[in-house]
Amino acid sequence: MNSAPVLEVQGLKTVFGTRDFAVHAVNDVSFSLREGELLGVVGESGSGKSVTMMSLLRLLPSPPARIESGRVMFEGQDLVRLDDASLREVRGRGIGFVFQDPMTSLNPVFTVGFQLMEPLRTHLGFDRKAARRRAAELLALVGIPSPEARLDDYPHQFSGGMRQRVMIAIALACNPKVLIADEPTTALDVTIQAQILELVKDLRHKLGMAVVWITHDLGVVAGIADRVMVMYGGQVVESAGVDALYENPTHPYTRALMATLPSLDGTRRDRLMTIAGQPPLLTAPPAACPFAPRCAHVHDRCRMANPPLIEVAPGHAAACWLAAPGEGVQNGV
Repeated sequence: MNSAPVLEVQGLKTVFGTRDFAVHAVNDVSFSLREGELLGVVGESGSGKSVTMMSLLRLLPSPPARIESGRVMFEGQDLVRLDDASLREVRGRGIGFVFQDPMTSLNPVFTVGFQLMEPLRTHLGFDRKAARRRAAELLALVGIPSPEARLDDYPHQFSGGMRQRVMIAIALACNPKVLIADEPTTALDVTIQAQILELVKDLRHKLGMAVVWITHDLGVVAGIADRVMVMYGGQVVESAGVDALYENPTHPYTRALMATLPSLDGTRRDRLMTIAGQPPLLTAPPAACPFAPRCAHVHDRCRMANPPLIEVAPGHAAACWLAAPGEGVQNGV
């Protein structure tokens, strides 16, 4: 794996301004992504996963959204400061994006073929004949039968799983170096979900692209990710290699997420665990640990200052005061 990051995010902050208050949706998020790596991003709804990734390509409507600070480095360019024309060249061509709901992301009045051919003609300069040929190849690549004939069909003529495959084909059309997949299997049944996961794993190895996979499903992450980033309250609370995270979850929020999973070893539980309380209101930058009101290990320092990411092992960091050397969470407290 190439040692140089293909994507590097530093200190990203995104705010939604309203008439009465501001929502600090992304708070000082930093991470890097290496060539061929798959980064799993997990957390509850409202933790900032999707907003963070959409901020990278400035896909949020402005106003009300604005990137307050930070850098997003891709191929030597800071995407935060690129002009609109230059950024359009990066979208699709350098970084592909698979959105959550393919039925609302695909335009219902255009054929699937037209929507597949558009990025090929816009970014790569294909003529209509070459674009159609490549579009059929892309549908075949994502496992859609009779691809040439299906180019003339409309989105409503495809099943949910097939529409998601079309979205992946569009995202892959220009051979991007990075693919961001925002909960692409959430609305699909488990059989189709497994097919999509196998497809992405296969394409990742064939094309050598880096992938960011946003999900609620810790089981999915365990099966496909190289590294995991856990988000809560608009910030990264833990980051580690996938094996290290599952063997030694360090942040109390990560440990709580793990405890909500059903047992796979045959041990029977009467009830699944739940995380008491509600996610934080982000109407101000976090001045204390955002998980403190829901944490079983909270102490005075947690309510007074927001902890930085503290390295607990090589390549493993957690934003928790108890993660400091000699403190309790590492020892199972």
